[in-house]
Amino acid sequence: MSLAVLQNWLDNTAFAFLLFAMLAHWAVALFPQWVILRQVGTAGVVIANGSLACLLSARWLDAGYFPLSNLYESLCFIAWGITAVQLYVQYGISRNLVGKPLVGAFTTPIATGIIAFASLSLPPSMQTATPLVPALKSNWLMMHVSVILLSYAALMVGSALAIAFLLVSPKTAVIQGDSLGMSSYRWDNSLASTLDNLSYRTIGLGFLLITVGIISGAVWANEAWGTYWSWDPKETWSLIVWLVYAAYLHMRISKGWQGRKPAYIAAFGFLAVWVCYLGVNLLGKGLHSYGWFF
Repeated sequence: MSLAVLQNWLDNTAFAFLLFAMLAHWAVALFPQWVILRQVGTAGVVIANGSLACLLSARWLDAGYFPLSNLYESLCFIAWGITAVQLYVQYGISRNLVGKPLVGAFTTPIATGIIAFASLSLPPSMQTATPLVPALKSNWLMMHVSVILLSYAALMVGSALAIAFLLVSPKTAVIQGDSLGMSSYRWDNSLASTLDNLSYRTIGLGFLLITVGIISGAVWANEAWGTYWSWDPKETWSLIVWLVYAAYLHMRISKGWQGRKPAYIAAFGFLAVWVCYLGVNLLGKGLHSYGWFF
């Protein structure tokens, strides 16, 4: 079987199972008593995750380098990352917590849309592996780019959960003082409280990853171009994303704020991540433009 045929089969499989999982999670969100659909939806995400992993592995073996050289590969990788983070949130963080079904209802549409765009919208020429440009022929490719894309995946999932929280939470919260005179939010809606907590913890993971990714990128840039920071559009927007989520975490940790105010920042961060990931390459050229649109 040729790589093109295998790739077509695997990305179609991933798309089909993600679409099926999305519909199953939506049904469970409306009818929580349908436990079997929750299991079916999770199985669909697992199969899609495995299909994407196999696709990326096949391209890695065929090309001889980590498959992050063009837009198609990065989209497949970030979709794999979103499904992996979703499964981690559902079964690593949120075990026995209320609101677990809503995680998939808000995150599977993101992965489904990404794979649909990658497999159905991109022309075949953009799906074909191409030789690496000299600057990418480095061991830093796997370290830096994979960590950055995983950070995007975690931040997208965390922001999607923040948006879910905004949709299901009451617009007002009961504030009660504690013994130290600090104020804390007591939400009447336990579902909203769970989503708020899951969003916070997932964004914390994504923030750690993007911090490591920016540092590793600076070291790689110094090796490749002789400077740690050049204010390239991608670097600038990476810093903007970092600052947005740093503000979110500062509000949660230092200010002790929970609920809607930091959630609005996280929702804005979702847009900022997409501008950094795709928008920069659509709007202008830079040192990070090769292998994408230009």
